[in-house]
Order: sequence, then C-alpha cells, then structure tokens
Amino acid sequence: MASTTALRSRRSAAQLQALAGVERTIRVNDQNNRRKYLRDFSQAFRSYDSVLDSNHFSGLIAKSDILLIGDYHALPASQRFATSLIEQLATQFERPIVVGIETIFARDQHVLDEWWYEEIEENELRERIRFDLDWGYEWEPVYELLETARQYADAAYGLDCMPREDLRKIGARDKHAADKVIEIRRAHPDAQIAVLFGESHLAPNHLPQLLREALPDERVVTVLQNVDALYWRAAGEERDSVEAVQVTDDVVCVFNTTPLEKYESYRLCLDRWSREDTGAPDLSPTIYNLVSGLLSFLGIKMYSSHNTTQPRFLVDSLPEVYTRSSDSLLRKLLARKCLSESEKIALANRAADRGCAYLPHVNAFYVREFVMVHAAEEVARFLYHACQGLPLCAKGSAVPGVSRAKAPDDLFYARSIENALAYFGSRVLNPARPAAREADLHELYDDTRQDIEQRTSFKFPEFIEMLDFLTLHRGFEAKSARYQQTPDLILKGRNYTEEKLEFVTRQLGYMLGSDLYDAYLEGRVTKRFVKDLFLLHLDELGFAEKAYFTLVRKLRPRRTGIVRK
Repeated sequence: MASTTALRSRRSAAQLQALAGVERTIRVNDQNNRRKYLRDFSQAFRSYDSVLDSNHFSGLIAKSDILLIGDYHALPASQRFATSLIEQLATQFERPIVVGIETIFARDQHVLDEWWYEEIEENELRERIRFDLDWGYEWEPVYELLETARQYADAAYGLDCMPREDLRKIGARDKHAADKVIEIRRAHPDAQIAVLFGESHLAPNHLPQLLREALPDERVVTVLQNVDALYWRAAGEERDSVEAVQVTDDVVCVFNTTPLEKYESYRLCLDRWSREDTGAPDLSPTIYNLVSGLLSFLGIKMYSSHNTTQPRFLVDSLPEVYTRSSDSLLRKLLARKCLSESEKIALANRAADRGCAYLPHVNAFYVREFVMVHAAEEVARFLYHACQGLPLCAKGSAVPGVSRAKAPDDLFYARSIENALAYFGSRVLNPARPAAREADLHELYDDTRQDIEQRTSFKFPEFIEMLDFLTLHRGFEAKSARYQQTPDLILKGRNYTEEKLEFVTRQLGYMLGSDLYDAYLEGRVTKRFVKDLFLLHLDELGFAEKAYFTLVRKLRPRRTGIVRK
C-alpha cells in the first residue's frame, strides 16, 4: 500500500502540470487574488477533520437552519450542485425551503417575483435583471437552479447589491446580504434557508460571522465546494475518490470537480469577456494545455528532434481544434480520407455523447461541449496516435486512424490498448473520474430489456452476449493458462462488427486502464513504463495481442493495494 504522501503525489502530478499553465494565464488577467479579503478565504481552509460519507453529509445539512453554499461562479458544476442540494433538502426532509442567491440584486426582487408567478418568461427575466451585463457567467445553470427553486421552495430572494466590481466595498455587500437573510427569517420563521453565495464571502470572518452574531440561535452550516488545499490533501486518502470532508463542526467541503476543471472554466470566462463578439470560446489553449500537462507527466518533450524515446517534433503534430462548430462541419471532417460509414457513425456518436472527439484521420479535435473528463480522454487518445506516427490513415488499415494492424485480433487488441491508455490519461488529468470495474458489468445484467434498448442502440440479446463476452474475457485474461484453447465466444467477439467492436474494446480498455492506474498509484508501475506503452508500435502481425496479455500479466497478479470504499 502506498503512503499518503506517495498517493497524493501520484494522483496530483499530471493535474498540477496542466494547472500551472492555466494559473499563469489567470494571473496575467486577474490580480485580485492578492487582496486580503480573498486571502482570508484561501488561508482559512487548509485541513479537515475527517472524510464524510453521503449519510453523514445528509444528516449534517438536514440539521442546519441556514445553509451557506459556496459558489465558484465560473463553474457550472458549482451551481448544479446547489440545484441538486436544494432538491435533496426539499424531497428528503419535511421542513420548508427558502432560497437566497447572490446572482440577482435585491433591487430586482420584483422582477424575480414576476417570473416566479409566471407573469414573465425566461428571456425577459434574464434581460431585466441584466444578467449578462452585470454578472456575465453562464446563464443555463443559474436558470436551472431558479427553476428547481420554483418547483420545490416556498420562495426565492435576490441578496446582492452594487458594486460588484469594487472589492473595497465587498464588506458592505456582506452586511447587506446578512440583513437580507435576517429579513427572510422574519418572513419565513419555520423554513430552512439555503443561500448560494460566492465562496470568498464564506470565510469564517465574513458572511458566516455576521449571521451568527445577528442570529445566535440559528445553526449556520457552510458547504464549500472544491477548495484547492482540501482537494490536494484529500488526494492522499486511501480510496478511489473523496466526495466530501468535514472541516469543522459547521463547515464541510464537497468535491464535484477538479482544480484543473475549475480554473479552466474561469479561463474560458476571461477569454469570453476579453472578446467583443459573443461567439463560442476558444478552446484551443485548453486542449493544448491538457496535452502539455500529460506530456510533462510522462516526460515527453514536445520539441524533441529525434524519435527514439518520443515522437519527433510533436509540437508540429498538435491537432486543429474546432469549437462548437456546426454538425455540417463535423460531417465534412468525417467525410475526408478513408473512413467507412460505420466508422463515421462511431466518431459522430462519440462527439454527441461526450461533447468532444479526437478525429485521428484528420488530426483534429471537434468540441461541441467542454467536459473535462472526456476532453482529457481524447487528449490522451491524441497522444497515443501521435506516438504511433501521424498521419495514420494508411492504405490497408483495418480501421483508419486507429491502427495499421490488418488481422482482426490485432485490430481488436490495438483498440483495447488505445482505450486503456486514453482512460489512464483521463484519470491522471482528472483523478475524480470513477474507476471502471468488472462489478459495473455485473450490475448491467440487472437492467431490463426496456432500459437497455432505450439507452443503447443494441437489441437486448446481443447486449447480453457482449456482457457475457466481456466477463468471459476478463476471466480468460487472468487464467488463460487453464484454457486448452480460446473460447468460441471470445473468438466471435474479436470479430464483431464496428458498433459492437467499439463498445467491447472500450469497456475492456477502460477496465485495463483502471488496472494500470491502480498499479501506478500503488507504485507497481512507473511513469516511464506508461510512457513506453504509449510508444509501442503495434503494426507487426500478432504484436498487439501479445502486448495486451503481457500488460495484463504485469498489472493483475496482485489485487490487494488500495482500500476502495
């Protein structure tokens, strides 16, 4: 078992590499972090008392009278967590709920009330509260919160006042917000008050102190989100992921994203604000920064002029990035080179399902919606192809842009290895991604025919056959010496048609990638070992299958590493 320090270092290394580039950009454009008010927050929460499970967290928030929820405005996941928390409070507990939000000025309460009682529509609400002019963050997650409040809460109130941009007046805004909460309590004496306010306002000596002094009989609980210092400390816990920690008796912190994703979201806001047009943000720096972070983690030099231990002039192979372009452009990109119709459909589905896709046959990223975990996976997929040597659309490829291996077995295992490395890369850049385990496959057996056929494009019998194949293959990997010959179902599965092949090689690859990530955390494999996997050339007949089973034998002899909860 790895030590706490070793686990923290291994989990955080790649993300810290990528985060450094984002922070440099933010420091150039925003120097407010030097302000004492903001330092009060960052210095207040450096450690925690214990890890919280979901039951203890629910019990803690249920007992609160005033729930202060920290909001990182640039991060949609932050508002969506608050939305889910409001729904949880309303549906799991009997106490009425009232919601207060910083997003809306108290002066615009009459506008909010008109929308609340359905006298005006969404667009008029957005315009009259001057959301885009005075706030400037993404509207959709805020509106989702308002809709949820209208569905479950007794009332909603705007809490903020001018001026938002002047940090010299920020203490006055805290006092104003506290006074508004006091008014809410008078109007709703029996309700639980849930307040979504910017995280820096929730330092112990800011808004929480004002409320405790004014309402000494109220239990004020602060729910922070994704505090950097607490996140990095929790990275040393001996479990796959930590969902929440208890900082003090009345402060908890939940983790629903990574620091890298949080600050990338802020960088995208800065990019949007710096441009006069309102078009899609430029995601090229984000993608290239993720590439740079993964390269630094693996010790691959972007500017190397030789290709013995790394790709030659990788900097010249960086992909084009298309951001929120039209579907017609995606179709044009997929129409180029030598893709079959089934391969075009598979890549289009990947872009639709996950928000982005790396298109190796044209060496381009297509990003419809930025989701960190999927972007990180596609970045690792790009690096895999770059290490194989771009362009990959060679004549005679079984799957252009994926592998030059011609035999079905070689194609099958080359794609499985690609998916394993793509998954591994996503975990080192986004450690919060859930592990891929065989238990997940077993749970799918419990799904009904209707669930499977609605969620996937497969018929129920063929989906169950693929689950049987995956379960059998994992057992075959572990105990292949006990088999006199390869089972018929495995032989059949290696020759599946494209859509089935995409599914089973992704599932096998993700599970193998999970094994690889576990071994890395436990110290059984090194970064250099992983780098060598990216650099494996799988063109030689029979080599991909051999490489796959060699990797399995290295990763799965011992399974007693990290305690998973």
